[in-house]
Amino acid sequence: MLMSIVLLLAVSVPVTATIFFSKNEAMVLAFGEAAKVETLSLFPDEQQKQTIEKEAKVKLDSGMFSFYVGKQEDKIVGYASIETITVRTKPETLMIVLTPEGSVRNVYTLAFHEPPEYQPPENWFNQLIGKPLEEMDFSKGIQGVAGATLSTRAAVSSTRKVVSIFRTMLKNQGQP
Repeated sequence: MLMSIVLLLAVSVPVTATIFFSKNEAMVLAFGEAAKVETLSLFPDEQQKQTIEKEAKVKLDSGMFSFYVGKQEDKIVGYASIETITVRTKPETLMIVLTPEGSVRNVYTLAFHEPPEYQPPENWFNQLIGKPLEEMDFSKGIQGVAGATLSTRAAVSSTRKVVSIFRTMLKNQGQP
């Protein structure tokens, strides 16, 4: 009897983890099939770390940061970062794609492990495209999503972080 109840509960618990794109699929999404993708590892020094944390309004949780650099015919077509952040109790993984100049071109959800009703719709991310870092804030026009407050806040924080790292470490500093 007890085993039947345990089995019934195990079968009736919904699986909420969704993986939308693999890393390879994400790179094609970001840069196209013809692009060559290189990994750029950055190690912010203490001053850069402080600048990034102040601008992005987040704490950096690592001393290393990776950008994927998309190139076609040796010309940079963009940068992408894959960011995983815990939303409530489970992670969401986003890919933030920047133009060669460092503005947001796209944000894609690669994986979402919270219940689906907590996931912001893909078109919600459109309001981040091209928005300056200083305006990437809920108090400055970014609209939230009822029921997905924590997910949208995590997405904005991740995007702010990526843009700030680009500005602090790559922009006007001899990009690869």
